[in-house]
Amino acid sequence: MTYGSAIMFAVATVLGIVGIVMLFRLRSDTVTERQTYAFRMIGIMLTSGAIVLAMSAAAMWRWSTQI
Repeated sequence: MTYGSAIMFAVATVLGIVGIVMLFRLRSDTVTERQTYAFRMIGIMLTSGAIVLAMSAAAMWRWSTQI
């Protein structure tokens, strides 16, 4: 695995974890309407970013191993 791919996978992992935590915080009863909107928006964007970055990292890793 190349250094660049490893960094991209690490960042995608962090983004995914933070996004999922924000989405799970929506299950709490103490969340206000404003927090619900913010957590939903940020959580979905972070999770989507993690998926796209992980796919890009996998493609870059695959391309770097081909001759």
